[in-house]
Amino acid sequence: MGGPMPVPGSAVADAYARLAEAFPALAVTELGTGEEAPRGGGWVAASELADAGTGLDAFLAWDDTQVLRDYGQQARPDVIASFGLHRYAWPACLLITVPWFLHRRVPRYPVTHVSFDRTAPGLAVGRMAVRPEGFACLPDDPAAALPGARVVPDEEALRAEVRAAVAQHLEPVLAGFGPRMRRRGHALWGMATDEIVESLWYVAQLLGEEERAMRELELLLPGATKPYVGAAAFRRPAGPGGEQERATRDRVSCCMFYTLRPADICATCPRTCAKDSATAGRATTVAARAS
Repeated sequence: MGGPMPVPGSAVADAYARLAEAFPALAVTELGTGEEAPRGGGWVAASELADAGTGLDAFLAWDDTQVLRDYGQQARPDVIASFGLHRYAWPACLLITVPWFLHRRVPRYPVTHVSFDRTAPGLAVGRMAVRPEGFACLPDDPAAALPGARVVPDEEALRAEVRAAVAQHLEPVLAGFGPRMRRRGHALWGMATDEIVESLWYVAQLLGEEERAMRELELLLPGATKPYVGAAAFRRPAGPGGEQERATRDRVSCCMFYTLRPADICATCPRTCAKDSATAGRATTVAARAS
């Protein structure tokens, strides 16, 4: 299927266009009124992942094949499921956080309103087709006059909308993946916290707005916002001469990559005690593993 055209007057179309310019590995398009969600080929509906049936089986078979091809070994089923969730949740979070970060607009996406194809030629992460179900914005936003707008009073209320929108979308997906990952609520929501932070952090670097993104993410996820577990918690380690290194953070969850390459454990992984190690390429590494 060819990509659907942008929806005229959409509150999020400009944000997705800017995302595509900065990060061509991911394409996001909106479905027009009456336009059916794409099917066939590599497309999978988020609702199919949540249902944990044949759609999820096929989705994880792709990860199984890729791991075997790239690393020459079979990964454990729970590791494959963890990789698969990461490769979906990382871009899915951007559907919500990028419009918020760029334009202070927070769309809602039930799992029935998002489809994902990570097999599209030339797109390392993939493409997503979405059907927004309303959005939240601030009182002074011109988009407040658009159909589906829900005005909230201030920035903190809008941050609450971001947290709620991501939770609404990811909760059923986490429920679908969780048993196969052998992880439960606390660990799954820790992973969700990491996906929110590290996907927007990476894209913000490409947009030239890393510092603002770090400030915004620390306000969004300060560490006591259930169901999320942990905080954005950026830090700047001291270099050999006492100078500040590039910003990094300690992940809440383990990406399980060490099960394939035990010597390649991330310095930011909760499994390591190397808390003073600087990891300048961490965000880039996470993005690469999303593909």
